[in-house]
Amino acid sequence: MTLAVLLIVLPLIGAVLCLGVSERAAKTVGLIASLVVLAAATLLAFEFPAWTTGTFWPNEEGWKLFTAFGVEFRLGTDAVGMLLIILTAVLIPCSMLVSFSAITQRQRGFYAQFLFMESAVMLAFLARDVILFYIGYEFTLVPLFLIVAIWGGQDRRPAAIKLWVYSFVGSVISLVGFIYLAAGHATDTGTPINFSVQTLVEYGQTLPASTQWWVFLAIMGGFAVKVPFVPVHSWLPLAHGEAPTAGSVVLAGVVIKIGQYGALRFAFPMAPEGALALAPFFAALALIGILGMSLVCWVQNDVKRLVAYSSIAHMGLALLAMFAFNVVGMEGGILYMVNHGLSTAGMFMCIGIMYERYHTKDMEVVGGLMQRMPVWSVFMVFFAMASLALPGLNGFVSEFLCLMGIYTADAGMKTGFPGILGPTYAFLAALALILGALYVLRMLQKFVFGPLREPSHGHGGHAHGGHDSPGAHGHGNHAAHAIQDVNFREILAMAPLAIACIVIGVWPKPILNVIEPCAANAVAPYVKLIERDLANPPRATADESATKTTAAPAADKGAIQ
Repeated sequence: MTLAVLLIVLPLIGAVLCLGVSERAAKTVGLIASLVVLAAATLLAFEFPAWTTGTFWPNEEGWKLFTAFGVEFRLGTDAVGMLLIILTAVLIPCSMLVSFSAITQRQRGFYAQFLFMESAVMLAFLARDVILFYIGYEFTLVPLFLIVAIWGGQDRRPAAIKLWVYSFVGSVISLVGFIYLAAGHATDTGTPINFSVQTLVEYGQTLPASTQWWVFLAIMGGFAVKVPFVPVHSWLPLAHGEAPTAGSVVLAGVVIKIGQYGALRFAFPMAPEGALALAPFFAALALIGILGMSLVCWVQNDVKRLVAYSSIAHMGLALLAMFAFNVVGMEGGILYMVNHGLSTAGMFMCIGIMYERYHTKDMEVVGGLMQRMPVWSVFMVFFAMASLALPGLNGFVSEFLCLMGIYTADAGMKTGFPGILGPTYAFLAALALILGALYVLRMLQKFVFGPLREPSHGHGGHAHGGHDSPGAHGHGNHAAHAIQDVNFREILAMAPLAIACIVIGVWPKPILNVIEPCAANAVAPYVKLIERDLANPPRATADESATKTTAAPAADKGAIQ
């Protein structure tokens, strides 16, 4: 448990040190602190004994924080949590490295905020007490708000406010669901209130189906804002568009993953009857996000917002696969969390490096950068292909598993993978792959290849952004030596992500071996429910059944034993 505690405490110490040193030394202290956290995460990974068992470790009883409210400092994680902890520990130093020359003002506060955020994220991934998770989950919002509001672009303040309002309201909705479960358990059992995750999971599964419907809607509804689902998604493209490069990297690679992690860890196991009843509704929202956001990407000229909208589509596919409620789909959805965090973070780094040189994200203004920055172009094309799910790279593995899980989740196919979706959902989701190819290749054609286009204003002097008019191309205003290709520091920041994309794409078996037991545990109660429903099919017509999936059930379906 010592290493788990250190993962939370070390970033806090580093943040305090950053605030106490000079402006010039802050980035060095911040980078060293993040590397120390990475070392601690690596040691925990080597010490972790539950990689292939699907169990939680250390999961020991901790300190009673608030005895009257049943809050306990209990830490533990499974293989999925460990993967996300390692992802976080890698992305924080990489995002700091890529910011060294981009952030020149208030450097102490900037690097301190990232370490505060890292501590909160680690707490969220390690917590085995619901309130402890909520504290970490909610505290990620404070440094992220400050990063966008202080170091963001021209519209940083509206973006930060929208980020705060959406995220805060969503998390409060989830908290209501948690409190309802804890209070109900205390009342029904006559014991003191208890927020232990395992206790609430066991209690939630004994509730009537009609009650689970509301519990799942509350818990999943809050996490749906963080993922995000359509129609509560509009905060994300605005936040990405205005955040500094490092902010976008951590937001895409880590923060929104807490929403999907929360669904996996809390919503699905605590109210399985409710999840099964509401699955068609959330699956429809996921499909709307997948197809709608892909179409939006097709017409985007702001390359950073294009990647932001594509994130909504990608996370929609990951959640859709999880709602298939079979091992293959759940495995693909979990792996998608990691893969998306690598490829999308890499794309945001590439865009940030370009923006630092040209101060525009408009593909009508800047393009053909292969001629000016060939090494940068290699990284940009590489991460774009990983996002596009090119075979041999990490994205292909997770998207294949997601689509396979969705397609085979049809009781009538007798595939041995019970679920509630099927070929129709898989076909609609697969359309996103075609649309993805269209908008990614369009982006690369304009942004990387083609004739060289450069803005006419030069490449300096904009502290927060300053977009240029689309018509100002200025082909001859940049001397060949004025724009530098990526330097060693920037390559060092992107290289670990690129290596991970290749390793997972070429040799996915090790990571799939550690995910599979966790996926099997997650879908175990749903297999029983689906088999029960198949054995006792409802007499209602198809139209009546469709109506019932979007309305609160009037009668109990029974509880999982």
